[in-house]
Amino acid sequence: MITNIPIYITDANCVTPLGFDLETNWEALVNGQSGIQFHENFGNLTSVYASNINVQKLNESFLKVTNESQFTKLEKMLILALHPIVTKNKISDKSVLILSTTKGNISLLENEELPIEDAQLSTLAKKINTFFGFKTEPIVVSNACVSGVLAVSVAKRMIQFGAYENAFVIAGDEISEFVLSGFNSFQAMSNSPCTPYDAERNGVTLGEASAAVFITTQKPINNAVAIIGDGAVNDANHISGPSRTGDGLHKSIESAFKEANIGKDKLDYISAHGTATLYNDEMEAIAFSRSNIDTVAINSLKGYFGHTLGASGLLEIVIALQSLYHNELLASKGFVSSGVSIPIPVLKENRKKEITYFLKTASGFGGCNTAVLFEKIN
Repeated sequence: MITNIPIYITDANCVTPLGFDLETNWEALVNGQSGIQFHENFGNLTSVYASNINVQKLNESFLKVTNESQFTKLEKMLILALHPIVTKNKISDKSVLILSTTKGNISLLENEELPIEDAQLSTLAKKINTFFGFKTEPIVVSNACVSGVLAVSVAKRMIQFGAYENAFVIAGDEISEFVLSGFNSFQAMSNSPCTPYDAERNGVTLGEASAAVFITTQKPINNAVAIIGDGAVNDANHISGPSRTGDGLHKSIESAFKEANIGKDKLDYISAHGTATLYNDEMEAIAFSRSNIDTVAINSLKGYFGHTLGASGLLEIVIALQSLYHNELLASKGFVSSGVSIPIPVLKENRKKEITYFLKTASGFGGCNTAVLFEKIN
């Protein structure tokens, strides 16, 4: 039986091209820095914009955690993101690790001598689970680009159901030639750093990152943020194209507000998906309008990090939490003038604002959509 006990999201961390801890990332974002860079060559691809993590710096930081060498790049990213959270929050017999990823260690498939099982998502989850000493089996959430947001929803519901006392949620994906080639075949990649919602936008920029949060029923003394409502609706519109009516995202938002039982006039901020593809951004604007929240301040963080796939939703929640704590909204980098049919107040510059409620949304291939509402308690 699911109970309505309050669920809080407390500690958070992230590893991105902008830095290997939350404080460094926040400072870089406030100063308008982006991790997106031009690459003359990326595998067999040429002239690619992407936001990728420096391997040498990653290895140097990882050595501060452990000198074990059997970990892949993605595994190091995930461990670095989660390590400070596990240090501060004890793993109990009823703690669970929830991993969000879309591709996992897919780059291992390039080595034909390795067993295919090494690249399976369950193998990745179990490896992280074992490293930190979790006593329960890990859970994998892999539902296209909504995975990171959906993992938070899954954690909330599993705790309310009584299956676990708390959850350590991690999310991560890395850039690989396989992923770049896939998006390139869709003709979905931008030939410059992506500019969500802008009139000149022409596609997505890919990135890599990891993020982690701790979710619990224990209310923290300071900076308490509650997860007050969530919804996930698949409109099954198309294997890769978003709905033209915004139906799935609209219904996800309505579900989240119904559970939260708050008026939409209380909403202070929307951390949107904003991939900078023509159809995704248009779909979101339609959904926000249908839900009567199209006058609320909105941004996308893809202009800073690129689209980090299975990490994006959780990473953007982590940064939105910082906006709550600092009462500061970040500009939607690259946005100059609106390129969607319904006017939405996309942030052109950083803005100081008292924030109590924010909404995080995400949409992905296959028609999946997720929305989660958060409330700052103190």
